Amino acid sequence: MKQFKIWFLLVVLLVPTIFLSGCENVTKKANTADTWSQIQKRGTVIIGLDDSFVPMGFRQKNGKLVGYDIDLARAVFKQYGIKVDFQPIDWSMKETELRNGTIDLIWNGYTLTPDREGKVLFSRSYHQNKQVLVTKTKDNINSFADMTGKVLGVQNGSTGNTVLNENPSILKDLIKDQSPVLYDNFSEAFIDLNADRIQGIMMDKVYAEYYIQHQKDSSAYKIYESSQIKSEDFAVGMRLGDKTLKIKIDRALSKLQKNGQLEKINEKWFGENSSWLGNHN
Repeated sequence: MKQFKIWFLLVVLLVPTIFLSGCENVTKKANTADTWSQIQKRGTVIIGLDDSFVPMGFRQKNGKLVGYDIDLARAVFKQYGIKVDFQPIDWSMKETELRNGTIDLIWNGYTLTPDREGKVLFSRSYHQNKQVLVTKTKDNINSFADMTGKVLGVQNGSTGNTVLNENPSILKDLIKDQSPVLYDNFSEAFIDLNADRIQGIMMDKVYAEYYIQHQKDSSAYKIYESSQIKSEDFAVGMRLGDKTLKIKIDRALSKLQKNGQLEKINEKWFGENSSWLGNHN
Protein backbone atom coordinates (compact mmCIF):
# COMPACT_ATOMS: atom_id res chain seq x y z
CA MET A 1 0.00 0.00 0.00
CA LYS A 2 2.88 2.34 0.85
CA GLN A 3 4.52 1.67 -2.54
CA PHE A 4 1.22 2.42 -4.30
CA LYS A 5 1.01 5.80 -2.53
CA ILE A 6 4.56 6.65 -3.57
CA TRP A 7 3.84 5.76 -7.22
CA PHE A 8 0.58 7.74 -7.09
CA LEU A 9 2.41 10.82 -5.79
CA LEU A 10 5.04 10.49 -8.49
CA VAL A 11 2.35 10.36 -11.19
CA VAL A 12 0.59 13.41 -9.71
CA LEU A 13 3.88 15.32 -9.74
CA LEU A 14 4.85 14.21 -13.26
CA VAL A 15 1.55 14.93 -15.05
CA PRO A 16 1.84 18.77 -14.89
CA THR A 17 5.43 18.53 -16.13
CA ILE A 18 4.44 16.36 -19.08
CA PHE A 19 1.51 18.66 -19.86
CA LEU A 20 3.69 21.79 -19.80
CA SER A 21 6.30 20.07 -21.94
CA GLY A 22 3.61 19.17 -24.49
CA CYS A 23 2.35 22.77 -24.58
CA GLU A 24 5.89 24.06 -25.07
CA ASN A 25 6.45 21.65 -27.97
CA VAL A 26 3.20 22.72 -29.66
CA THR A 27 4.10 26.40 -29.27
CA LYS A 28 7.65 25.84 -30.51
CA LYS A 29 6.35 24.03 -33.59
CA ALA A 30 3.84 26.80 -34.31
CA ASN A 31 6.58 29.42 -34.00
CA THR A 32 9.12 27.66 -36.22
CA ALA A 33 7.47 25.14 -38.58
CA ASP A 34 6.83 26.24 -42.17
CA THR A 35 3.83 24.17 -43.31
CA TRP A 36 3.46 25.36 -46.92
CA SER A 37 4.81 22.10 -48.39
CA GLN A 38 2.35 20.10 -46.26
CA ILE A 39 -0.57 22.26 -47.42
CA GLN A 40 0.53 21.81 -51.03
CA LYS A 41 0.83 18.06 -50.60
CA ARG A 42 -2.66 17.57 -49.17
CA GLY A 43 -4.12 20.15 -51.59
CA THR A 44 -6.27 21.76 -48.91
CA VAL A 45 -5.88 24.67 -46.49
CA ILE A 46 -8.06 24.84 -43.37
CA ILE A 47 -9.46 28.24 -42.44
CA GLY A 48 -11.04 28.95 -39.06
CA LEU A 49 -14.00 31.32 -38.92
CA ASP A 50 -17.08 32.48 -37.04
CA ASP A 51 -19.72 31.40 -39.55
CA SER A 52 -22.24 33.98 -38.35
CA PHE A 53 -20.12 37.06 -39.11
CA VAL A 54 -21.90 38.91 -41.92
CA PRO A 55 -20.80 39.84 -44.52
CA MET A 56 -17.33 38.33 -44.10
CA GLY A 57 -18.31 34.67 -43.63
CA PHE A 58 -21.80 33.43 -42.77
CA ARG A 59 -24.42 30.81 -43.58
CA GLN A 60 -27.48 31.54 -45.66
CA LYS A 61 -30.86 30.08 -44.67
CA ASN A 62 -30.12 27.03 -46.84
CA GLY A 63 -26.89 26.44 -44.89
CA LYS A 64 -24.55 27.53 -47.70
CA LEU A 65 -21.42 29.32 -46.49
CA VAL A 66 -20.92 32.66 -48.26
CA GLY A 67 -19.24 36.01 -47.68
CA TYR A 68 -16.51 38.44 -48.60
CA ASP A 69 -13.72 36.46 -46.95
CA ILE A 70 -15.06 33.22 -48.41
CA ASP A 71 -14.80 34.60 -51.94
CA LEU A 72 -11.42 36.21 -51.30
CA ALA A 73 -9.84 33.11 -49.72
CA ARG A 74 -11.01 30.90 -52.57
CA ALA A 75 -9.69 33.39 -55.14
CA VAL A 76 -6.30 33.45 -53.38
CA PHE A 77 -5.80 29.69 -53.18
CA LYS A 78 -7.25 29.01 -56.62
CA GLN A 79 -4.02 30.55 -57.91
CA TYR A 80 -2.11 27.66 -56.30
CA GLY A 81 -4.57 24.89 -57.10
CA ILE A 82 -5.42 24.48 -53.41
CA LYS A 83 -8.95 23.91 -52.09
CA VAL A 84 -10.24 25.78 -49.04
CA ASP A 85 -11.88 23.99 -46.11
CA PHE A 86 -13.72 26.42 -43.83
CA GLN A 87 -13.88 25.26 -40.20
CA PRO A 88 -16.29 27.02 -37.78
CA ILE A 89 -14.56 27.65 -34.44
CA ASP A 90 -15.17 29.27 -31.06
CA TRP A 91 -13.94 32.79 -31.89
CA SER A 92 -12.58 33.33 -28.38
CA MET A 93 -10.27 30.31 -28.93
CA LYS A 94 -9.07 31.21 -32.45
CA GLU A 95 -5.38 31.71 -31.64
CA THR A 96 -5.32 28.48 -29.62
CA GLU A 97 -6.90 26.55 -32.53
CA LEU A 98 -4.27 28.03 -34.85
CA ARG A 99 -1.35 27.23 -32.55
CA ASN A 100 -2.58 23.65 -32.00
CA GLY A 101 -2.78 23.02 -35.75
CA THR A 102 -6.56 22.49 -35.86
CA ILE A 103 -6.67 25.24 -38.49
CA ASP A 104 -4.05 26.75 -40.80
CA LEU A 105 -5.42 30.28 -40.96
CA ILE A 106 -7.71 32.73 -39.19
CA TRP A 107 -9.55 34.53 -41.99
CA ASN A 108 -12.84 36.12 -41.00
CA GLY A 109 -12.75 39.86 -40.38
CA TYR A 110 -9.66 39.32 -38.21
CA THR A 111 -8.21 42.62 -37.02
CA LEU A 112 -4.47 43.21 -37.03
CA THR A 113 -3.44 44.49 -33.58
CA PRO A 114 -0.06 44.94 -31.81
CA ASP A 115 -1.10 42.44 -29.13
CA ARG A 116 -2.00 39.77 -31.69
CA GLU A 117 1.25 40.31 -33.59
CA GLY A 118 3.11 38.67 -30.74
CA LYS A 119 1.12 35.47 -31.28
CA VAL A 120 0.23 35.51 -34.97
CA LEU A 121 1.93 36.21 -38.30
CA PHE A 122 -0.22 38.56 -40.39
CA SER A 123 -0.63 38.93 -44.14
CA ARG A 124 -0.84 42.38 -45.67
CA SER A 125 -4.16 44.00 -44.76
CA TYR A 126 -6.99 43.86 -47.29
CA HIS A 127 -9.95 45.75 -45.78
CA GLN A 128 -10.57 48.55 -43.29
CA ASN A 129 -13.05 48.53 -40.42
CA LYS A 130 -13.95 50.34 -37.20
CA GLN A 131 -15.62 49.51 -33.91
CA VAL A 132 -19.00 51.24 -33.52
CA LEU A 133 -21.95 51.41 -31.13
CA VAL A 134 -25.30 50.09 -32.41
CA THR A 135 -28.55 51.02 -30.65
CA LYS A 136 -32.31 50.99 -31.31
CA THR A 137 -33.65 54.32 -32.56
CA LYS A 138 -36.57 54.21 -30.12
CA ASP A 139 -34.20 54.25 -27.13
CA ASN A 140 -33.10 57.82 -27.98
CA ILE A 141 -29.42 57.09 -27.46
CA ASN A 142 -27.61 59.77 -29.44
CA SER A 143 -24.03 59.37 -28.22
CA PHE A 144 -21.71 57.06 -26.31
CA ALA A 145 -22.42 59.15 -23.19
CA ASP A 146 -26.12 58.29 -23.43
CA MET A 147 -25.21 54.65 -22.64
CA THR A 148 -24.59 55.67 -19.03
CA GLY A 149 -26.19 53.10 -16.73
CA LYS A 150 -27.41 51.03 -19.67
CA VAL A 151 -26.57 47.44 -20.69
CA LEU A 152 -24.02 46.85 -23.45
CA GLY A 153 -23.34 43.67 -25.38
CA VAL A 154 -20.09 42.59 -27.06
CA GLN A 155 -18.73 39.42 -28.66
CA ASN A 156 -16.32 37.45 -26.50
CA GLY A 157 -12.80 37.51 -27.96
CA SER A 158 -13.67 40.29 -30.40
CA THR A 159 -11.75 43.46 -31.21
CA GLY A 160 -14.69 45.40 -29.79
CA ASN A 161 -14.12 43.77 -26.40
CA THR A 162 -10.43 44.65 -26.61
CA VAL A 163 -11.24 48.28 -27.45
CA LEU A 164 -13.58 48.48 -24.45
CA ASN A 165 -10.89 47.20 -22.11
CA GLU A 166 -8.10 49.34 -23.55
CA ASN A 167 -10.17 52.55 -23.53
CA PRO A 168 -12.61 52.14 -20.60
CA SER A 169 -13.36 55.87 -20.29
CA ILE A 170 -14.96 55.94 -23.76
CA LEU A 171 -17.76 53.53 -22.92
CA LYS A 172 -16.99 50.74 -20.43
CA ASP A 173 -16.88 53.03 -17.38
CA LEU A 174 -20.33 54.38 -18.30
CA ILE A 175 -22.35 51.19 -18.74
CA LYS A 176 -24.22 49.26 -16.08
CA ASP A 177 -21.84 47.49 -13.67
CA GLN A 178 -18.97 48.75 -15.88
CA SER A 179 -19.03 45.36 -17.57
CA PRO A 180 -20.63 44.28 -20.88
CA VAL A 181 -22.69 41.16 -21.53
CA LEU A 182 -20.52 38.71 -23.49
CA TYR A 183 -21.93 36.81 -26.48
CA ASP A 184 -20.53 33.99 -28.59
CA ASN A 185 -21.57 35.87 -31.74
CA PHE A 186 -23.27 39.07 -32.84
CA SER A 187 -26.43 37.24 -33.94
CA GLU A 188 -27.15 36.44 -30.29
CA ALA A 189 -26.40 40.04 -29.30
CA PHE A 190 -28.91 41.37 -31.84
CA ILE A 191 -31.57 39.00 -30.53
CA ASP A 192 -31.17 40.57 -27.08
CA LEU A 193 -31.02 44.10 -28.51
CA ASN A 194 -34.27 43.52 -30.40
CA ALA A 195 -35.84 42.08 -27.25
CA ASP A 196 -34.74 45.14 -25.22
CA ARG A 197 -32.59 43.04 -22.89
CA ILE A 198 -29.60 45.21 -23.82
CA GLN A 199 -29.49 48.78 -25.13
CA GLY A 200 -26.37 48.70 -27.28
CA ILE A 201 -23.77 46.54 -29.00
CA MET A 202 -20.09 47.38 -29.46
CA MET A 203 -19.21 45.74 -32.75
CA ASP A 204 -17.58 45.78 -36.18
CA LYS A 205 -18.86 48.47 -38.53
CA VAL A 206 -18.88 46.07 -41.50
CA TYR A 207 -21.22 43.70 -39.65
CA ALA A 208 -23.44 46.50 -38.31
CA GLU A 209 -23.97 48.13 -41.71
CA TYR A 210 -24.66 44.86 -43.52
CA TYR A 211 -27.06 43.59 -40.85
CA ILE A 212 -29.04 46.84 -40.68
CA GLN A 213 -29.26 47.19 -44.46
CA HIS A 214 -30.87 43.75 -44.66
CA GLN A 215 -33.57 44.39 -42.03
CA LYS A 216 -37.19 45.19 -42.97
CA ASP A 217 -36.90 48.53 -41.17
CA SER A 218 -33.33 49.79 -41.26
CA SER A 219 -34.42 53.05 -39.63
CA ALA A 220 -35.02 51.11 -36.41
CA TYR A 221 -31.28 51.16 -35.69
CA LYS A 222 -28.56 53.76 -35.25
CA ILE A 223 -24.78 53.48 -35.61
CA TYR A 224 -22.42 55.74 -33.68
CA GLU A 225 -18.69 56.22 -34.16
CA SER A 226 -16.20 57.82 -31.79
CA SER A 227 -13.23 59.87 -32.95
CA GLN A 228 -11.36 58.36 -30.00
CA ILE A 229 -11.59 54.89 -31.56
CA LYS A 230 -9.15 54.37 -34.41
CA SER A 231 -9.95 52.55 -37.62
CA GLU A 232 -8.48 49.07 -38.00
CA ASP A 233 -7.30 46.71 -40.72
CA PHE A 234 -8.44 43.18 -41.49
CA ALA A 235 -5.69 40.71 -42.35
CA VAL A 236 -5.13 36.96 -42.54
CA GLY A 237 -3.64 35.36 -39.41
CA MET A 238 -1.26 32.39 -39.52
CA ARG A 239 1.29 30.68 -37.29
CA LEU A 240 4.53 32.58 -36.71
CA GLY A 241 6.52 29.89 -38.51
CA ASP A 242 4.46 30.01 -41.72
CA LYS A 243 6.55 32.59 -43.55
CA THR A 244 6.17 30.91 -46.95
CA LEU A 245 2.40 30.83 -46.55
CA LYS A 246 2.44 34.57 -45.83
CA ILE A 247 4.48 35.25 -48.98
CA LYS A 248 2.06 33.18 -51.07
CA ILE A 249 -1.03 34.95 -49.68
CA ASP A 250 0.49 38.42 -50.07
CA ARG A 251 1.47 37.71 -53.67
CA ALA A 252 -1.97 36.32 -54.49
CA LEU A 253 -3.70 39.35 -52.98
CA SER A 254 -1.51 41.65 -55.07
CA LYS A 255 -2.41 39.71 -58.20
CA LEU A 256 -6.13 39.99 -57.40
CA GLN A 257 -5.65 43.73 -56.98
CA LYS A 258 -3.93 44.04 -60.36
CA ASN A 259 -6.33 41.85 -62.37
CA GLY A 260 -9.46 43.54 -60.99
CA GLN A 261 -10.87 40.58 -59.03
CA LEU A 262 -10.41 42.31 -55.68
CA GLU A 263 -12.44 45.27 -56.91
CA LYS A 264 -15.23 42.93 -58.07
CA ILE A 265 -15.37 41.20 -54.67
CA ASN A 266 -15.53 44.59 -52.93
CA GLU A 267 -18.32 45.70 -55.22
CA LYS A 268 -20.27 42.48 -54.62
CA TRP A 269 -20.25 42.69 -50.83
CA PHE A 270 -19.80 46.38 -50.01
CA GLY A 271 -20.91 48.22 -53.14
CA GLU A 272 -17.49 49.85 -53.32
CA ASN A 273 -15.28 50.15 -56.40
CA SER A 274 -12.21 49.65 -54.24
CA SER A 275 -9.08 47.58 -54.70
CA TRP A 276 -7.28 48.86 -51.58
CA LEU A 277 -4.54 46.77 -50.02
CA GLY A 278 -2.47 47.82 -47.05
CA ASN A 279 1.10 46.81 -46.36
CA HIS A 280 2.43 44.71 -43.51
CA ASN A 281 5.83 43.07 -43.22
